[in-house]
Amino acid sequence: MKKPIETERLLLRELELSDAEGMFELDSNPNVHLFVGNRPVKHIEESIEYIKFVQKQYKDLGTGRWAVVLKENNEFIGWSGIKFITDEINNHKNFYELGYRFIEKHWGKGYATEAGRAFIDHAFNEMKVEVLYAYADAGNENSRKILEKLGFHFVNSFEYNEELEVWYELKNPNRI
Repeated sequence: MKKPIETERLLLRELELSDAEGMFELDSNPNVHLFVGNRPVKHIEESIEYIKFVQKQYKDLGTGRWAVVLKENNEFIGWSGIKFITDEINNHKNFYELGYRFIEKHWGKGYATEAGRAFIDHAFNEMKVEVLYAYADAGNENSRKILEKLGFHFVNSFEYNEELEVWYELKNPNRI
């Protein structure tokens, strides 16, 4: 397991099977899935399988989504992190992408921005990634604002899984 990352309010660490209940609370909420395909999970076993899938990514690709936990009470509030994408998306393949998803009661508190900053720093300074990408549903104004606050630049709009998406990039300032 990789060493966790601490921010002012958050502990960022690899996902564990003990996160299954929190992951189920997150991914069974239709509001959370409004801009990510409208496919909320129905059984906790789906959350367990997702965690196992991400843990396999850690082994195979050296990175993946991590749990976001409140330091004050050790509560799982969602996930964030750097994923290595091997599929082709928007004419890109084999790239690093920043993502995040939070339990609804934790929206609007700056956690996605706080975790995002920590993962950008990790990607650029520890992993030595040259460029990070991110994409969101074109209608997801909140996610777009977070990406822009983190310094990502809008590149283009594109169709993905029959949805209009927006593509962002952030170049490593240490590698330009």
